[in-house]
This record gives sequence, C-alpha cells and structure tokens, in this order.
Amino acid sequence: MTMGRPREFDEDEVLDKALQVFWAKGYEGASLSDLLGAMGLTKSSLYKAFGSKEDLFRRTSERYSRDYLAFRHEALAEPTPRRIVERLLLGLIELQTGDDTPPGCFEVNGALACSSGSEPIRRQLARSRNQMQRQLRERFEATGDAGPLPAGMTSDDAASLVVTLTQGMAVRAKSGATRAELRRIVQAALASWPTD
Repeated sequence: MTMGRPREFDEDEVLDKALQVFWAKGYEGASLSDLLGAMGLTKSSLYKAFGSKEDLFRRTSERYSRDYLAFRHEALAEPTPRRIVERLLLGLIELQTGDDTPPGCFEVNGALACSSGSEPIRRQLARSRNQMQRQLRERFEATGDAGPLPAGMTSDDAASLVVTLTQGMAVRAKSGATRAELRRIVQAALASWPTD
C-alpha cells in the first residue's frame, strides 16, 4: 500500500488567506487568480484540497463563524433585550472595522452581488441571517420580563430591525465608515430602545 504525498501547505493558513479574500471581495468578486495568489496554491492543488470555489467558500464561512462571531453568542447571553442589542451592535463595530480584517462583514460582502450561478451561496448566507434573526427573536421573548422592547414592537419586529441595522452597518463599514461614525449610529438606534 502506497501512501499519498503529504500536503505541502498548512491548511489552516491557506484557509485564513482565502477567508480574507472572500471577506474583502465577496464571493463573486473573488476571482480564482485572487484566491490562488493569496493562498500560494496552484489551480490543481486548490481543487484537489478543497474541491470547487463554492466548497472553499463554505469552508471559509465555517471558519468565519467559528473564529470571528463568538461575540454574538456572548451578546445573546445578556439578560435584557437592550443589553443584547447594545453588545451585539458594539461587537459588530469592532468586527467590521478591525485593523487585521477587511472592512464590513464577510457574509454581507459575500452576498451583495451574486449572479444566478451563485444562488446556492446567496441562499446559504440568507440562511445564516435568518438564523440570527430567529435567535434574536427567541432571546427577546425569553428576556421580555427583564426589559422592554421599543414601544409597539413585537419580538419579531425588533429582531428584524436589528438584523437590518447590522446589515446597513456592514455596508457603511465597507464604504469606509469609521468606528466613531458607526458608534454614533448605534447610539441613535439605542436612543429609541427603552432602558432596562
């Protein structure tokens, strides 16, 4: 029995590099040459190791969730709706304007321009957003006795508003908004949120 040749690259390192390219350019905007250049791989090595571009994107998406979105779990663990929202939005500002990461959000950047050929990627990213909205709604319902939602809003309305705000912040960050500008947006949003 012969053993296959060992890989000549560090998989974690090349996935991190691919993640940065997809984060900066989106799924459609990241060309194969962009990915190969960043990862330091040949076309055959990339396909042998990761399958297709779509498969590579899915692997980097899993890595993004694991390595960059832990703050969302911490935000959802807060005891009141207002504190959940505040921690989530402030965490997103740090993520979307990080010194070591591209501006904006990996998921929003990835989905902004998807052709019909990339429909599976668009659906995957939409599922992720919908999951976050469901989690927010459930936490707002669970913590409703500890703190109010904005007047006249249901838990579903509030979750939808917060997710829409996070997407808008991601677009603003991608367009060059600073941390200070995004913090002012968060302060304006929280001004309509009742104190605990």
